[in-house]
Amino acid sequence: MTKEIVKKERKRVIIPEVDIQGRVQPQAIDFEEALLGSMMLEQNAVGLVIEKLKPDMFYKEAHKIIFKAIQSVFNNNSTPVDLLSVREQLRKTKDLETVGGSYYLVSLTNKVVSSANIEYYARIVSEKFISRELISVSTTTIRDAYDESTDVLKLLDDTETNIYSITEQNFQRSYVDMSTLIQDFIKELNEVKSSKGELRGVPSGFTKLDRITGGWQKSNLIVLAARPGMGKTAFVLSMARNMAVEQKRPVAVFSLEMSRADLVMRLISAETGIPSDQLRRADLSDSEWDKLGNDITSLTDAPIIIDDTPGLTIFELRAKCRRLKQQHGIECIIIDYLQLMIGDKESKGNREQEISNISRSLKSLAKDLNVPVIALSQLNRSVESRSVTSKRPQLSDLRESGAIEQDADMVLFIYRPEYYKIDEFEDHEQSAGLAEIIIAKHRNGGIGDVRLRFIAHQAKFCEREPQPQYIKIESIINAMGADNPQETNSGYTLPQDVPF
Repeated sequence: MTKEIVKKERKRVIIPEVDIQGRVQPQAIDFEEALLGSMMLEQNAVGLVIEKLKPDMFYKEAHKIIFKAIQSVFNNNSTPVDLLSVREQLRKTKDLETVGGSYYLVSLTNKVVSSANIEYYARIVSEKFISRELISVSTTTIRDAYDESTDVLKLLDDTETNIYSITEQNFQRSYVDMSTLIQDFIKELNEVKSSKGELRGVPSGFTKLDRITGGWQKSNLIVLAARPGMGKTAFVLSMARNMAVEQKRPVAVFSLEMSRADLVMRLISAETGIPSDQLRRADLSDSEWDKLGNDITSLTDAPIIIDDTPGLTIFELRAKCRRLKQQHGIECIIIDYLQLMIGDKESKGNREQEISNISRSLKSLAKDLNVPVIALSQLNRSVESRSVTSKRPQLSDLRESGAIEQDADMVLFIYRPEYYKIDEFEDHEQSAGLAEIIIAKHRNGGIGDVRLRFIAHQAKFCEREPQPQYIKIESIINAMGADNPQETNSGYTLPQDVPF
């Protein structure tokens, strides 16, 4: 049996502007004025909020009429939304004098401090409206609850329906029907097919790593964890440089540990090949000064934004990232590092709960802005207590919260055996100058290990140099059609000039 859902018309109660206790209904007239003024001043701002608002959300009757006029102009694609077009629309509906005439419309534009805050204005107006709606529903419930003839179960059902109605009408829906999802997926497949091998995500700049991950995917939370000294910051800076310089992808770096001056010096050292301690002392030869001037040109124009605010809260991070997304179109967010962030007040005193809240918030941020968020994280000391032959990190080493592992779409570790004075990897390859990027969790793909070159004095990660492969001379002569391969020295080999 199919349950039929019928939308009930909610019974509205007229609430006086001032109640018997002298309290004024929730309202924000100044924000309503700034919101309407912004919409008439900046056409691009209208698109940000027009779908989130309804005329009834405005407390002042004149503002409801003006917003209806803005909606009408906006729906007419041939006419831009501005002061003149809105005034003309009000004239057509004979409402211009009702709202206060042209003078009042002009006064609204004078109330605008910055149209960049229009989403904030809309949120305040919406919240005040929801408060008024809740007061109306609650007042109705209280009135009917005192009535002895009221069917209590029906009253309970009506109240529940009315509360749901407020939620349904005032919050954006996050569901999409299957037909739309399938069409979007097919469209994405066609785009990938026509991209001629380009990655779907944001490339890290490391070929083998990108082959496994497909690039850093939109809305993904990527956690990069390691013990101190492994090169976490160096790795993400190398990636930020690759994204911004080679791919021209805007990247935001939030450094809670190092100052922006130190980060810039690391970037310059990696770009020029001049050791950072030498840059710090400004101990450069004439040729090195010339090299510095020539090599940093690409960095100067790179779309890398660095924020070194200490003790950054998750709320500040969210506000800054939204602004950077709007103003600079950032395509990747890097946070160094997660444990230095500050969570909400409710989780104060419980560090594990606070870290859990932060990791969930970072995942939410990635989804909201539709960009990959790469968060660095510390590992606990259990790595140090392992066998001297291997200090490879694992998921259980993530510090302070299992929620990090749960929330992350990908978890990567950096492992440098050389740091622990271990001379070789498990497969007996020499570890000097090498680092292993371990993909320990990949929600939408495979896991694996990628080895990169680590240049310590430049704090830089780069691709491994192509190594010569050796083949037997008899193979070459056989390929050339030699008559007597036995005459060759079969023990001698020549390098094959191809990457391994």
